[in-house]
Amino acid sequence: MASRPPPRFVVRPHSERRYRGFWLGLAWLGSVVLTGALVAWLTSHDAPASVDHRQQRALNAQIEQLKQQVANLESAARVNEVATRSLRNTLTQRETELSSLRTDLGFYSRLVGGDGQRAGLQVQGVRLRPIAGSRGWDISLSLSQNIRRGSDISGAVTVSVEGLRGDKVTRLDWAALGDEDQKAGIPFKFQYFQQLRGTLVLPADFRPTRLRLHIQPEGQPAIVRSVAWSDALSGNVNTVLGDNDAQP
Repeated sequence: MASRPPPRFVVRPHSERRYRGFWLGLAWLGSVVLTGALVAWLTSHDAPASVDHRQQRALNAQIEQLKQQVANLESAARVNEVATRSLRNTLTQRETELSSLRTDLGFYSRLVGGDGQRAGLQVQGVRLRPIAGSRGWDISLSLSQNIRRGSDISGAVTVSVEGLRGDKVTRLDWAALGDEDQKAGIPFKFQYFQQLRGTLVLPADFRPTRLRLHIQPEGQPAIVRSVAWSDALSGNVNTVLGDNDAQP
């Protein structure tokens, strides 16, 4: 029996072709949804990293700006400190010059009789300087009298020092302090003014607080003048009446 050849055409039901197209469409839709989900997931994970990177750059820029501002402020503060120190030094120098000029003005005004009076002998200034490597002190005194008096004046100056020795107030007289060559005091003789110099030697356990000057002109009452030790060290001693200044 001869075999039958396969049929040239196959007839399929219409419902089978419809279901096949449905499944192909569903598969394509699923691939699209899956692709969209994958893109969304990748985007959601990349975005925070980008945001963090931008925020880090912004913070770094702010930090650099703040560092620059701090550096500028520090530089301005240093400049201001130098300027302030220079100004203070200048003011101190000017105050010293002004004080010196006032002293000189008072001295020369009194010397030429600017006040119209014949003033007597006065102490113009006192200055102490330490002698290095010893307990000695150089003392300088400036004496003056009014030029209207027109005559020489002479005499001697002795110095005593008040202070503390232990817990007791003590006064050391010139005999215990002065130079052997000036036991009778520091001599002076002048018509208008004169600067005197002498040397004091203090005991090691003595703390000086005040100088007491005894100026004895010949034929006139003595002048007794007290000067704080600190003022004598700074030279800030103005011409004022002492305990008993001479009268014209």
